[in-house]
Amino acid sequence: MTIDDETCYRALAARDRRFDGLFFVGITTTRIYCRPICPARTAGRDRCRFFADAAAAERAGFRPCLRCRPELAPGQAPVDAIGRIARIAAARIEAGALNDGGSVERLAGELGLSARHLRRAVGSEFGVSPIELAQTRRLLLAKQLLTETELPISRVAFASGFESVRRFNGLFRSHYRLTPGDLRRSRARSRDHDVLRLTLAYRPPLAWDALIGFLSGRTTAGVERVDGRAYLRTAAVGAWRGWLRVEPIDGREALAVELAPSLLPALADVLARVKDLFDLAARPDAIAAHLRGDSVMAGAVARRPGLRVPGAFDGFELTVRAILGQRISVRAATTLAGRLAARFGEPIETPFAGLDRLGPTAERLADADPRELAALGIAAPRATAIVAIARAAASGRLELRPGKDPEAAIDDLRRYPGLGDWTSHYIAMRALRWPDAFPAGDLGLLRAAGIDSPRRLRDAAEAWRPWRSYAAMYLWTDGHNVATPSETLA
Repeated sequence: MTIDDETCYRALAARDRRFDGLFFVGITTTRIYCRPICPARTAGRDRCRFFADAAAAERAGFRPCLRCRPELAPGQAPVDAIGRIARIAAARIEAGALNDGGSVERLAGELGLSARHLRRAVGSEFGVSPIELAQTRRLLLAKQLLTETELPISRVAFASGFESVRRFNGLFRSHYRLTPGDLRRSRARSRDHDVLRLTLAYRPPLAWDALIGFLSGRTTAGVERVDGRAYLRTAAVGAWRGWLRVEPIDGREALAVELAPSLLPALADVLARVKDLFDLAARPDAIAAHLRGDSVMAGAVARRPGLRVPGAFDGFELTVRAILGQRISVRAATTLAGRLAARFGEPIETPFAGLDRLGPTAERLADADPRELAALGIAAPRATAIVAIARAAASGRLELRPGKDPEAAIDDLRRYPGLGDWTSHYIAMRALRWPDAFPAGDLGLLRAAGIDSPRRLRDAAEAWRPWRSYAAMYLWTDGHNVATPSETLA
C-alpha cells in the first residue's frame, strides 16, 4: 500500500475498519504504534507517523499498543502484480519460512527468485528486510501467546520461532521496553491448559454463514466437520498432529481458534493456513466496490456482503478433492473423499466424535496403485490423476501453495493427466489463493450469469478482473449453488 498521510489520518480519525491492517500509526510522544481502529483518543496530526507494516513501525522505534493489539490486524491480500511477490513472501515468512533454519536464499529459491530480488521486493513494499519482517512477526505472535494463553515463556519463545529464550527475551525487551513477564502480569489469565485459544481478526463484513455452508457441503468424513456455526478438522503440519476448531466471536470482528496443544511447534504455519482457509486477508470493501459496478454482479454483491473465497488448509488435500469432484455431484464427491480418507488417512484421536482421521498425504497416495483407488468407486482416470499428482507433490516437483506466477502455475497444472482448465482454475482459486482465477467452463457459472457459452462468459468476466474468483463465488452462491458446481464443461 502507498502511504498517503492525509488519507490515513482521516481513516484514523474515523476509526474506519476498512483500513485495519492496511497501515499502522506511530504516536511520536508515546513511541507506541496502533491499528487505525484503536479505541484510544486520536492523537493530533502532527504527532502521527504512518507505516505500511508493523515491521516498519518497529524499525522506527515504536512498540505495539496493548489496547488495539497490532498482532491481531488482518493481513493484506495480493490484488495485482504490484507487490505480489513481496506479499507472498510476507505470507510465507508469517507461516515460519525463516524459522527452524530457514533462510532468505531458500525462500527465494522456492519462489523462483534470486535472494537479491526478494530482498529488493520486500524492502520496496514494506521498507524492511525479510529478516526484520520475520523478527517482527515472531515478536507479535509471541505477544499474542503471552496475552491469550498461559504457556510458559520458554514455550512461547520456541512456538513463535525463536531459537533461544535468551534471544527472545533480549529482542522483546529492546523492541517493547518491557519483559515477557511484565506483559503477562498485566493480562487476564485462563487456566485451561488442554486447549490453545487464540483470536484472528478480519475486516467486516464477513458472510460467515455462506462460507461455512460452502465448507459444510464438502467436509470429508473423519477429517472435517461443521457443528452449527463452527468448523472443526484434524491437522497434520510437518511432523505435528492435532485438531482445530474455528467459529465467529459474537460482537467482535474476529474468529476464535481452538487448537490442540500438540500443534504448538507448528503454530505459525497453522494460523497462516487458517487465515487462508477463511480468507481473512480479504478486502470486502474493495471487492464489492469493483464488482457492483457490473450489471451482472450488482444484485449478487448487494445480497451477500462480505462473501469470501474459501481457501484450503492443505493444498494437496484440496487438489485431490477437486479431482474427485469432476463431473459428479458434490455429494458423490464428498462420499468418495470420505472413503479415501478412511482407506489412506492416518488414524488420530480427538475430543470430537467422528473426527478421527488425517487427510491422506501425498507420500501415502504416491505409493498407492491407482487400482486401489478405483476399488473405492473412483473412476479410473481420476484415480490415475490423483496418484500422478501425489507423486509430483511428494517429490517436490509440484508445490500446491501460493508462490510463483499464478498463470504459470495453472499452465503447469494443466500438464498433468486429468487436470483440465476447470480443475486448474479451481485449485488456483482455493489452494494457490489467486483472486483472479476463473473456471469459465463451469455450468453453474454459465446458468447463474445467464450466458450460454464459456467464451462469452470469459469475455464478460474481463470486467470483473482482478476479482474474478470472488465473482465466481457470488454467482455460485446467488445461483443456489452454495458449493462448487457438480457439472463442468471440458
